[in-house]
Amino acid sequence: MFYGEYQHSVDAKGRVIIPSKFRDGLGESFILTKGLDNCLFAYSSKEWGELEAKLRSLPFTDKDVRAFVRFFFAGATECELDKQGRILIPNNLRQHAKLEKDVYIIGVSTRVEIWDKAEWERYCGDDNISPESIAEKMSMLGI
Repeated sequence: MFYGEYQHSVDAKGRVIIPSKFRDGLGESFILTKGLDNCLFAYSSKEWGELEAKLRSLPFTDKDVRAFVRFFFAGATECELDKQGRILIPNNLRQHAKLEKDVYIIGVSTRVEIWDKAEWERYCGDDNISPESIAEKMSMLGI
């Protein structure tokens, strides 16, 4: 399980350090892909396999399913940690998440997300994620 938030920087070559607390869970090699809300999603190979199986079970005759699967898989790449615990984020993924220099790397249960610092701070400042509105929505889900 992944949790917490960490600040790091993307270097001139497009590399970023993955926090040591996340490295064991992700493994030496993991999948990085376009995420929702203008961030990147990172999944361990095991978690990616489970997600892939769920997506494969959806009806490909549904236009929205095809669009989502294309978005999710076309942007996916396998990343390997170097000796310093860094990964190289491909340019297309850096552009998708608007990653410039400073980033937040956050744990979200089964995945890790990488956010541009300004995007993360803007997202956290939005009224739609106030603790009160989240609690209200979660209670509707029975949580």
